[in-house]
Amino acid sequence: MKVLVSDNISAKGVEILKKAGLEVDVKTGMKPDELMACIGEYHGLVIRSATKVTAEVIGAATNLKVIGRAGSGLDNVDKAAASKKGIVVMNTPGGNTVTTAEHTIAMLFAVARSIPQATASMKAGKWEKKKFMGIELFNKTLGILGLGAIGSQVAKKALGLEMNVIAYDPFLSEEKARDMGIRKVEVNEIFSESDFITIHAPMTAETKNIINANTISTMKNGVRIINCARGGIVNEQDLYEALKSGKVGGAALDVFEKEPPDGNPLLTLDNLICTPHLGASTEEAQENVALAVAEQIADYLVHGTIRNAVNFPSIPSDQIPRLQPYITLAEKLGSFASQMFVGGAKEIVVEYHGDAAAVNTAPVTIAALKGYLTPILLETVNFVNAPFIAKERGIEVKEVKSSEAGDYQSMIALRIKSKDKEFYLAGTLFSKKDPRVILIDNFKVEIVPDDVLLLIYNNDKPGVIGNIGNTLGKNNINIARMHFGRETAGGMAISVVSIDSNPSAEVIEEIRKLPNILSVHQICL
Repeated sequence: MKVLVSDNISAKGVEILKKAGLEVDVKTGMKPDELMACIGEYHGLVIRSATKVTAEVIGAATNLKVIGRAGSGLDNVDKAAASKKGIVVMNTPGGNTVTTAEHTIAMLFAVARSIPQATASMKAGKWEKKKFMGIELFNKTLGILGLGAIGSQVAKKALGLEMNVIAYDPFLSEEKARDMGIRKVEVNEIFSESDFITIHAPMTAETKNIINANTISTMKNGVRIINCARGGIVNEQDLYEALKSGKVGGAALDVFEKEPPDGNPLLTLDNLICTPHLGASTEEAQENVALAVAEQIADYLVHGTIRNAVNFPSIPSDQIPRLQPYITLAEKLGSFASQMFVGGAKEIVVEYHGDAAAVNTAPVTIAALKGYLTPILLETVNFVNAPFIAKERGIEVKEVKSSEAGDYQSMIALRIKSKDKEFYLAGTLFSKKDPRVILIDNFKVEIVPDDVLLLIYNNDKPGVIGNIGNTLGKNNINIARMHFGRETAGGMAISVVSIDSNPSAEVIEEIRKLPNILSVHQICL
């Protein structure tokens, strides 16, 4: 077995691969055509962020069995192409959690006391003591957007600094927040109450530009903003104007929408602190992830053990063919439910009916959790860490099995519960392999879970379907399929439209304003 290391990792990681009996080549800095020319001879590939594993590279990888990322982000890997070819894609979740949280705290101190600016002033031969008057962190309110692994670490450290910590995370329960010693609030309260705001949320349609001119206008005068998560969550032009006016007293950015941020006007401002995406850049973190990915790849290539895979569960290889259709169905149901259920889930019940109750349900349940958690978390969720993340977030997970499946040979259902509401979603396999959604609460449907869906609740009145089709058509959005269900004739109905491209927020709002439309939800699977 041969392994290619195409990015710089710790020499200790390379040594682990060699001690496992693997032949290792270290070739860093290759151009895409050079990687494609040599990848065919390798069974394993170790990367960081520099190597781009595109569909073309995967197409040329005739022997490749596993791709291992020394780190958590996998934006540089075409996971769909790898999965289709049966290549396991692994990462090393958690290896940089503490490091990124510490960098956030360092930025917090720096923006409070203008440390970089004062250093530059002194190196220029100045002594501007009055110019760099700072503020204390003690008893100030820190608002955290997103309380995953990194956000939780930041909260813990901020509490140690005797700050008042509030957090917005729609999937965090009140009980878990109280246990952590923080106060769960709505997003508008983060903006209005915080002296400092730090972001630890994934980049999604909901979080893109969440900090903008409108939300900044609701913040305290002189608020300080820190972003060590993802570029694009902060509208950089609006932040620039707010920093110039003094509405925002200071900002500390480790990430930008375009990296490197050449020509970005933010870089001209004295009250901006910035670092070149250093959140995970410590010697300890880089060594940790190098050792972890080397051990995982060695375990897989030598023993067939899958750990920390983002596209396959950790199960014996001989069970995958039978389980994979159920795993795919459960993950799609989880993702679907996550995007429909707003609020802190306290309990997820995974129901298995008919033939589905007879398989090894443990990895299928994990797949449902992975699907549910992935759309809402910044850190990578995989088949190994999904149960632990659910537990950390105060979500109780249960399984229910029954030999009865009604009109179907098998059925998997998810029942998502919070303190005051419940959501039910069920699916089945057609021809034992093709996933379908068959029940959404009380609505019987038959939905192919395509990549992009619009789920629309409406009054069952003539003209609704035509209006939806016309609106999408005039906006040049092609309809692949339409599915319908209703409670009673003339009552509430559900329309699910599978479309070929993502609609803009303006198009969704246009549909929402059509006659007899009650609500519109975009589901991305």
